[in-house]
Order: sequence, then C-alpha cells, then structure tokens
Amino acid sequence: MRSLTVKQFSDKEQSDGSTPSAPTMIYFSEIVGKKVVTEDDICIGKLEDFIFLVSDKPLVTKIVIRENNGQKIIISTDYLQKINSRITIEKEYLAAYLEENELYLVKNLLDKQIIDIKGNKIVRVNDVVMQTDKELLFIVGVDVGLLGMIRRLRIGGDGLYKIARLFNFKMTSNFLSWADIQPLELVRGQVKLRKKEDKLNKIRPEDLADYLEKTNVINTRKFLKILNTEKAAEVISNLNINYQIALFKNFKNEKAAKFLSFIDPDEAVDVLLFLPKEKREEIISLLEPKIKKTLIHLLTLTDNPVGNLITTDYLTVKPEDSVNQVISKVKKETINFSSFDYIYVTNKLDELVGVFSLHELLLQNGEEPVYKFMSQNVVVSHITSPKEIVLKKMFKYKLHTIPIINDRKNILGIVDLDDIADLVLKRI
Repeated sequence: MRSLTVKQFSDKEQSDGSTPSAPTMIYFSEIVGKKVVTEDDICIGKLEDFIFLVSDKPLVTKIVIRENNGQKIIISTDYLQKINSRITIEKEYLAAYLEENELYLVKNLLDKQIIDIKGNKIVRVNDVVMQTDKELLFIVGVDVGLLGMIRRLRIGGDGLYKIARLFNFKMTSNFLSWADIQPLELVRGQVKLRKKEDKLNKIRPEDLADYLEKTNVINTRKFLKILNTEKAAEVISNLNINYQIALFKNFKNEKAAKFLSFIDPDEAVDVLLFLPKEKREEIISLLEPKIKKTLIHLLTLTDNPVGNLITTDYLTVKPEDSVNQVISKVKKETINFSSFDYIYVTNKLDELVGVFSLHELLLQNGEEPVYKFMSQNVVVSHITSPKEIVLKKMFKYKLHTIPIINDRKNILGIVDLDDIADLVLKRI
C-alpha cells in the first residue's frame, strides 16, 4: 500500500482546502459508500467492502468497489493511495480475486454475532475498527455498542449528541479488540480460539446453542471439540432436534455414545429415533450398562407415541406483539378452548421461540412487547416421543401442557396433562 493517508472521518476540510491531521483509527461505517476515484480524478464507483486476511492481526488486503455500471470489482490495497472525503487509487490498477484465508468484512464480520471471550457473552458487530501501521491497514477490533449502530445508520449528527447530553446519556462506543473476540465462521468452517477454553465454559449452554444454530454443522463440530465433554453435551441438548440429528449422524459411534451419556435419556431417545437402525444399535452397545438399559426401555415405548393425543387448542403470537394485542387475541380465539394455560411465541418462519403464562401476561404493561418477558427456554416434545416420556417431562418441569413440535421447530399442537391421565392412574 503506497503513501496511505488516513484521518478520522468527519467529511470536513480545513479552510485552506487541506484535510486535518490524520489519526490512525478508521471506522468502516464512515467510509463505506464513499466515491472511489483514480489519481487523475476519474470516478470508478463507490466503496462497498473490504477483504481481509484472517490472522492474529488481520491485514486488509483488497477493496471491493461497486462500479458506476453496477458491476463489482476487487482490487489490491497496493493500489490504494489515500482515504479522506473520497478514496483515491492509482490509475493503472488491475482486478484481483478472493484468495485462500481471506474473508469479506461486510459478508463475514459486520452484523454477525461473535463471542466476546473477555466478557463471556455473545454480542453483535455494529461497526468494524481499522488502523494504519507502516502504511498497511489492519482490523484492530469491532464496536458492539449503540454508537457503532448510530454511525452505521448515519443519523443524528450533532443534534443527537446534544439530546444525549441533555438527558445525561453517554454516547460511547463499546470497543472489543480483535484479541478478545471470536468470530465463529472464519476460514471455510474452521474455528480458531485466542483464549483458554475455560473462558468459553462460562458462557451459558443455551446461548452457545443459539449461536451455533446460525452456522453450519462442520463448524459446530469443530467448536464442540474445544469444550469439555459435559459442557459440549449441555450445548447439544439445547440445540433443536434437527441440528442434533445432523450432528449425531456425523459423529463417530464412540463419540456419539460419549455425548449421550451426559444427555437426559428422554432427550437422547428423540435423537436415537432419527438415526439409522444399524448406527443406533451400535451406539447403544457402547454405552454403560445402566444407561443402555434405560434407553432400551424407553425405545420399547415408541410403539405408543404421543402423536394421537395432540390437541390444537393453543394460541400463538409474534415476538413484537404487545400485551394489549395478545389479550385481544385471547378474547377472540380461545372462547372454545377446554383449557388454556400458556401462550406460545413463533417467529416469521413459524418456529417456536418462546412461551409465557396467562399470569405473566397480566402482570405486564399494556404496551410491553412479548419478546421482553417471554421465556426462550421452551420445554417441548416431539411427534414420535413416547407418552411416558412426555408425562415425565410434564412432571419434571411442573407443566400443565407441553407443545409438540416437528424437526423444523414448528408447533403441531399441545398435549394436556388430562390427555394422559390414564398413564398417571396406572402408576398409582
């Protein structure tokens, strides 16, 4: 990169037409969309993205330009001369291509969820921070705070800061250095950690599971290797059934048996039922005698699945619905229900994502959206689950009803405790 000049971008120039002195920090949100011109002042297009080399100190290697004709072109940062109110490149530039171990900043990092290893939590990237060092441009971290989002949206300006000061609200960035984050999808499904694995073990299994469901199975398998077996099993237990099945189909039998030893038998049966018979029997043969006996017994109960007990007397709402909207829906749609205890929350794909009780609903402010008080840890059962397992779950979690879902997390109906009362009577 030749004679790269950068500044913290305010789009202002000095009265003499020159640019202010140049700090080394650059926010991607403040330069994306800027004009790209050659040194002889010919406009090529606008900056759309950067490409960086994945490493402990990610080097920005290429820029992606949306040309005036709508086409994209990639060029090396070797041709980059200056970044200020516009981006200047050499006039005799050549097109380049994405190479091994390179990723797009926008596609692979911006807006993606990352693991903040230092803070033991999962956060979202609102902006990417870069810095120059010896005329080279590096990614040094990300902004996961409100200010990063505001820069992205390009709203407010000085007026927003005045309002914030008036209400004594601090508009600050929440900066995480590259060393303290872990983007999940780095190089073609590989996972690389920069901190000790005990940091990851502090993150809640359900949070890690939710995070992993957004990536691919190959990546998840690599990630699970980092965790100890018990923690990995907890994470697997919190994945949806479709994801669990995909994992176990790819696990070697010995590894599958090891994980199943730590998973609740009722949940393990749901996974085993979807595996080929030969693989299922091999996995069971590798289990400890006590666990093997329990699973074999539960599997013999599958001739009596819960599917024929399902009722459609249930109500679903959307996460953004308000309390008042839900109450109105309850009054209109549950008149003929024989019983009614819980309200289920589904997203745009009709996936079951939350639940709350009538009591919890009535305790909320009328304008409060559902997503703010719903529980995301929904206890579910599957269409092929034996009645005994469903009953056991209801007793374990003290539930009056339990939703039955398919392998895509779509709710098919519910089973009421009264519907399986005959099983209760047999146990008395």
